[in-house]
Parts: sequence; structure tokens; C-alpha cells
Amino acid sequence: MHRFVFAGAALLAAAIAIVAQESKLKYPTTRTVEQTDDYHGTKVADPYRWLEDDVRKSTEVAAWVAEQNKVTSAYLDSIPERAGIKARITELWNYEKVSAPSKRGGKYVFTRNDGLQNQNVVYIQDSLAGEPRVLLDPNSWSKDGTVALAGMSLSDDAKYVAYAIADAGSDWQTWYVQDVATGKKLGDELKWVKFSNTSWTPDGKGFFYSRFPEPEKEAAFQSLNVNMKLYYHRIGTLQSEDVLVYYRADNPKYTVGGVVTEDGRYLIISIGDGTTGDKTRIAYKDLSEPYGLPTPLVENFDDELDFVGNDGPVFFFKTDLKAPRKQIVAIDARKPEKADWKTLIPEGKDTLTGANIVGNLFALNYLQDAKTVVKLFAPDGAFVREVQLPGIGTAAGFGGRRADTETFYAFSSFATPPSTYRYDLITGQTKLLRQSQVKFDPKDYVVEQQFYASKDGTKIPIFICHKKGIKLDGTNPTLLYGYGGFNISLTPSFSVSRLAWMEMGGVFALANLRGGGEYGEEWHRAGTKTKKQNVFDDFIAAGEYLVSKKYTSPKKLAIQGGSNGGLLVGAVMVQRPDLFGACLPAVGVMDMLRFQNFTAGRYWVDDYGSSADKDEFTAIVKFSPYHALMREGKKAYPPTLVTTADTDDRVVPGHSFKFTAALQANHSGPNPVLARIETRAGHGAGKPTGKVIEEVADQWAFLVKNLDFKPAK
Repeated sequence: MHRFVFAGAALLAAAIAIVAQESKLKYPTTRTVEQTDDYHGTKVADPYRWLEDDVRKSTEVAAWVAEQNKVTSAYLDSIPERAGIKARITELWNYEKVSAPSKRGGKYVFTRNDGLQNQNVVYIQDSLAGEPRVLLDPNSWSKDGTVALAGMSLSDDAKYVAYAIADAGSDWQTWYVQDVATGKKLGDELKWVKFSNTSWTPDGKGFFYSRFPEPEKEAAFQSLNVNMKLYYHRIGTLQSEDVLVYYRADNPKYTVGGVVTEDGRYLIISIGDGTTGDKTRIAYKDLSEPYGLPTPLVENFDDELDFVGNDGPVFFFKTDLKAPRKQIVAIDARKPEKADWKTLIPEGKDTLTGANIVGNLFALNYLQDAKTVVKLFAPDGAFVREVQLPGIGTAAGFGGRRADTETFYAFSSFATPPSTYRYDLITGQTKLLRQSQVKFDPKDYVVEQQFYASKDGTKIPIFICHKKGIKLDGTNPTLLYGYGGFNISLTPSFSVSRLAWMEMGGVFALANLRGGGEYGEEWHRAGTKTKKQNVFDDFIAAGEYLVSKKYTSPKKLAIQGGSNGGLLVGAVMVQRPDLFGACLPAVGVMDMLRFQNFTAGRYWVDDYGSSADKDEFTAIVKFSPYHALMREGKKAYPPTLVTTADTDDRVVPGHSFKFTAALQANHSGPNPVLARIETRAGHGAGKPTGKVIEEVADQWAFLVKNLDFKPAK
């Protein structure tokens, strides 16, 4: 119980039902309600609707959570290997973690964690060889480490830093301002900020940011996020005095964000309709005219438009216009018609995922079969050179200003701990700055990329990693991870938890499913809305591939995914319970008919579709994990550990609560189906190191027991 205490939560007094007699597990009785909804003439029952209530406000839901955690904690604590797993994860985690620096106003800023600190500390130094000093230390903000840094922005002269804090993992942020030289916190306080950046004006007197209206009392963690507005905040003034810059009263669901061009002349305003993903409208405001109104530049949601930089009134964007793998175009504000847009760097065979202008060069980040490639181009679009990376993996960074002669990046892979580098933009030379020292030998591990065929024949990439010398005899415990949505790409990166899994003797596999962004917009769209089943088919085929190649067998194969990946795990475990030996769905979207009714859920309609649309409803209801469980009726499901958190206001925990209740009610056989509900935590961002280690130790212990293997020493 020490990991799941709900302060003041009364224990559920209802009778305890014996669901799995053979395993001696007793699950809490979950009451049902007579709730039926009509979707286009189809009646759909929702017997656990009451579990949608906010756990912080409903004593009944809190009591249910406490009872679930009581059962789960007793089960996990009884696994003898757990203590050793936690000790080794803690040992591996205890290494210095340093980010690549960024440069502003002649100063360098980076984050560092000495090993087991709950939160990373922000440092600043006057030169790369200078002595770093602490700029922000989130570990001093709370005793339990659950108050985290959620965003940060330095003024152009590095005199001030604006920074955001998030409490208990919530998406809600409060922004403050600090004097960099003195470390003094100023009186500025900006509340009800979410999904926003901050962008300073060149004079350092203030910045632009976006926020929502204050929610109704006690609705902050569940109500829909609408009426987003773009403001200008002047340092030293009250939030109530902030200047409203842009708001669409005619479309309260629109999202708005602003960024000041590097030359300080323009504010570029990006407008989303809240349902079309990366598709945006663009407006701009000439900041040399303080009373001038924003001017429309692009007035439709046809294309992705991600602002990169400008030359005066000529604006550069990364776009998917006639280029599903993305390209760079130039739009002249004096001739904004689409016919006058100019392609500066055309689409290539690889997917363009990121773009910056630094050192008067375009630094473009591409994915080549889910591996990073970085190329530099001249202002006129001419190719200059490819950055020689340290190996096959993931590189991130390459930010800076046009006058810079240097930039920085971090590089890692599955068996390669993070290292940071300085890149000379003039000579093309790379210099290693810091290399993480983790207590393992990368030479002991194998990392391969293979390809397999999905149900419809589509070729899908999969990374497979393990210790050298394993036998392909079908007996290896294997963890398959996936996501498959929202144009998000999964790339090779270092993870202590995955390293610990492989060190224990497990195989780790990561499949690059459709719905992600690995091969551009066509790949993404092939896994959305009425085509979402493709994602599940891809993941099932990955499991079948690992079995066919004798890496593992169904009884030894576990699957894992979070958020949209939690939906993935929930859907496939219902569709193919025979294929998996254990399931780890985390913070998943499990009720696909009602997700759009809560917090940020409406933003996901572009990927999922909506139950409000008849054709989309017909597709969605088939794979919605919560509803599929009840439709299938009593069935033996794999051992399952559902994880969520009480302050998750991205995917509200009611999704996992309802799924758990339906799973326990419709499960037959001895396998455990449990819920682990963390307190003072959210969707994942800002979770303190201590909580992360506890959660991973629980998950790996659950797999050790249910995949029936002894961890290698």
C-alpha cells in the first residue's frame, strides 16, 4: 500500500467478488448503472459511467481506486524478484544526465540530473568552459518531487527567464519570471496556461503566450479546453492587464499560438481548429505597428504549416502541401496566394520531421526508416552537407540563431547512452561535449532493424534488441512496444528501463506502425479514423513475426504502450488474447465513444474520428477496448496490469477505470487483471524519478511472474 496511498479515502464497504478462484485474487465489486446511449440508432450500454467522475471529488470513485490499489499492491509486493529488479534499475538509473546546451544572449543553458534527483536542474554558464550555476532547481519546489518544470524561455538578451511549473503531472501550467543575474523571482504569475509556448519581444519587456479562461469550480481536470486566446504579457504587470492579441469568438474550439520572428518584426500566429491535427491557418502581425491588427496569410486548414523562419516579409514553412513527406516553402506576405508559394527545399525520399534556421543555414531533420539523418541547406535551398552522426540512432537539437557559428545536439540509441555534441557550422566538425556513463557494456547487446508484412502486405519496420548470444528457440521473454498514431514517430533512443529488461534476459522490440509519422502523411493517414484497424493489424502482425522467427512464443510475449499506445494494447488484447502472455496498457484511451467530451480529447478527432459521425462510429465501436470487452462477454484474457494516475488531465483516468471494471467483470480464468493507479501524477510528463523507478519495477516484476522466467543475474 505504500505506493498507492489515497489520503482520506474510505475503503469500499461492498462485498468482494471472487473472479479468479485459482489465483486467489479477489477484485472489488464494481457497481453498474442503467446507462444506455443512442448512437445513430444503435443502443450502446455504458454500465460503468460513474467511474468517469473526478477521483479527487468523488468519494465513491476514490474508494474504488483505493480497493483496486490494495489488491494490486499486495500482488506486486508478493513477487520475490521485485526487490532485486528495483535495486538494479536504481543502480542503472544513477548516472549523470546532461542535455545538449542551447544558446541565448551569449549564454549557454542546459539541464543536468546527478543521477537520482526527482527533477532535472537547469544550469546557465557564460561560456562552454565557464563554471555552470543553477538557474532553476525544481527539486526545491516540493518535498515529494511532484512539482515539475513544464516550460522555459529566455529573453533575447538572457536578462529574464520565463518558466512554467506543473503540479502533480497536470497539463495546467503557471508561468513565472525570474531575473537571470540575481536569481530573484519577479511578481509575474500567469495561470490557466496549457499547450502554449512563450515568445519574447526583442526588447525583453514582455512575451506572447496562450491560455484558456479559468474553468468552472472543480472542473479544471475534466472540462473541455475551449476559448483559447493569445495574449501579450508585459513584465511587472498583472495577468488581468495582459493585452488580447488574437481570439476567434466565432470559433471557440480554435487553438492559437504565436512566435516572434528572429528579426523581431513579425508575430506569426498559428490557428488550429482543434480537430485537424497539424493542419493550420496562419496570420501575422507587424510589431512595428503597435495598433495594427493581425493580417490573414493562409485562410484554410488544407495543409500543415510549421513556421521555420523569415527573410523580412518572406516566411518559410515546413509543409505537406503536395509533399506527404514534407518540404520547405516560402510564402511572400505581399503575394500570399497559394499559386505564388515557392518550393525552396523539395520533398525527398526520407520524411522531413524538423526544421530550424541556424548559422544562416536550414538544418533539416529527416527520418530514414525511423533513423535520424540531418542535412544542411543554404538560404536559397542548395544542399550544403549531411551531418555525420555518431551512428544509427536518434539525434535532437540543432537549434540557434542565424548569426550563430555553432549548434548543439544530443544523440542516443537503444544500447547507446545519450551523448551531447557541439557542431561547427562553418567547418562541419563535431566535438563530443559529454558522454553518459552507465554501468553496462554496450558491446554486450545487439540492435537490429528488420521488416515484416502486415495483414494487408504492407512492409513494417521493427527494431529488435537483446543481449548477444540468445537462442532463437521460442523461449525468450519478449516485450513488444508500439504507438501508431498522431503522426508521432518512434525512433531508437536510450532507456534505462528497457536496458534493465534486456539485462534480465528479455528481448525488446519496437514496431513502427502505421498512424505514426515515420514515412510521412500517407503513412499517418493509413492509420486514422476508419482505417485505424490497420494499426492494430500491424501490431498483431509484429507479435506473430516475433513468434515465427522463434524469438519468443505467445506465452512469453508481452505488449506495452501508453496513451494512444494504451488504446493499442487494449484493442489488440481483446482481438487476439491468444497471442500474448501479458499486457501493459498505460494511460490509455479506452472509451472511444466519449473521449472527445473531456479536456483535450476533442483534439484527437482528426486521428480517431468521432462517434458523432455515423460512418466513423461504425468503425470506432468495433475496436473501442471498453465496449469490445462487454461485447465479447466472458473470455480468458492475458495477465494485465493497467496503469494510470489520478491527475491525468490529458487522458482522464476514467478511461482506465472503466476498462479495468469491464475487464474484471468479463474475464475468466486464473490470470490476474489489475489496475495500478498512481497518486499526484499525470499523463507522464514531470513524473519524479522515484515514482518512475517504482512503476517500472512493478511492471517488470509483473512480467517476470506472468511470463514465468528468472531474471539473469
